[in-house]
Amino acid sequence: MTHPRPVVFMGVDTHLDIHHLAVVDQLGAPLGDTQVPATPAGSAAAVVFAAGHGEVAAAGVEGTGSYGAGLTRFLTDAGIVVVEVNRPNRAERRLAGKSDPIDAYAAARAAASGRARTVPKDRTGTVEAIRAIHTSRRGAVKARTQAMNQLRALLVTAPAGLREHLRALPTHELVDACARLRPGHDLADPTAATKTALRRLARRIQQLSEEITDADIDLDTLTRQAAPTLRAQPGVGPDAAAKLLITAGDNPHRIGSDAAFAHLCGVAPIPASSGHTTRHRLNRGGDRQANNALHTITLTRQRHDPRTRAYTQRRTTEGLTPRDIRRCLKRYIARELHPILTADLAALTT
Repeated sequence: MTHPRPVVFMGVDTHLDIHHLAVVDQLGAPLGDTQVPATPAGSAAAVVFAAGHGEVAAAGVEGTGSYGAGLTRFLTDAGIVVVEVNRPNRAERRLAGKSDPIDAYAAARAAASGRARTVPKDRTGTVEAIRAIHTSRRGAVKARTQAMNQLRALLVTAPAGLREHLRALPTHELVDACARLRPGHDLADPTAATKTALRRLARRIQQLSEEITDADIDLDTLTRQAAPTLRAQPGVGPDAAAKLLITAGDNPHRIGSDAAFAHLCGVAPIPASSGHTTRHRLNRGGDRQANNALHTITLTRQRHDPRTRAYTQRRTTEGLTPRDIRRCLKRYIARELHPILTADLAALTT
């Protein structure tokens, strides 16, 4: 007579080069732990090690969107349920200490107890492609802003003749003029050295602007392909659509309701009541990129959407401040866009 295999749970503390794996039973009792390299072969070894203790019911993985992304994909392909595990809070760490085995066992127990229930993003579809393009665009925007600030700061201390010639120009003309500067060959001369630096910064800005333009074209194409109905909504441009899609991931079923989506975007008010006082406070958590996307959509609709303009006017007469009105609108927009977003992604994956 064959006996059924015991049910076990995995927990993984992920790192750049290695992962520490722990296995517990249904009651959270430790069964063993090991260390594997952060490679496909290491992921396979982790599955073999966990399966040697019983039937793996679920795996709790820290950092499914960073160091644990490759392991998460491998476990999912192997048919193992993966849940996202947050790192232990500070109070628990002060009591239990900090080490890779401790964190791995904590992740396994979080999966076993059901405390960790968040389904990680699926990173195998069009949304992952959008995330890659958007990441490069965001980096280019930051680098261009930094280069522009450096150019203007250098212009402030430039020799008088050069400064007076360039300081009154608008930004676009300033960059073009600096890119055309001819510094000469005597770099020991402050004017020549300043012209050289300004030209290099200006050409860097031009190159980054081209990268941003190319990324915008790619995002426009990809977001229209992935979420055409979402893109048709008022105020939803390529950047805002990309941020919302990245927040949702390629598996929209993991967000069960518009309330969950609002919390994920950081636009759901948090109860802060006590005693006879009933109030809510601003939610400063959630995905700040998605929050920024909803903020952009809100501002655009307040300027151009008749329905939103009428709502803003009505709430203003009721005594709400512009900031409170925007917060209400962001929550309403999250409620409106959630079913549209999930329907578009569901159609994309079928």
